[in-house]
Amino acid sequence: MSRRHERVAEQIRGILVELIREVRDPRVGFVTLTGVDLSPDLKQARVFVSRLGSEAERESAVEGLNHAATFLRRALADRARLRFTPGLRFVSDPTLERGSRVEAILQEIHAHDPAPEEDREEPGS
Repeated sequence: MSRRHERVAEQIRGILVELIREVRDPRVGFVTLTGVDLSPDLKQARVFVSRLGSEAERESAVEGLNHAATFLRRALADRARLRFTPGLRFVSDPTLERGSRVEAILQEIHAHDPAPEEDREEPGS
């Protein structure tokens, strides 16, 4: 991704963070925008969303945001100084969930590991 793409993507993400607070759809709840992936022509944007909760709650939040995409695009056009305002498509970002799962697996592995040699006490000490 070019430096310009990165700047535009970050600008869009920053503005959308503010705009999502105005969305009154109860399905959205508290979401985190983790990134924006722009098409090469800057006319389409995939917005990655993370939300704590069950799979159904995450899917519901993405549905709510996609339902509000037209409102968000219009508001983005008003606030961003872009030649074209990209179409918005919200998608669930599984990286936080995967990271939590990996962390839980590592914790479980460490819980079952015997203590390393240097941590063991010498007999008679």
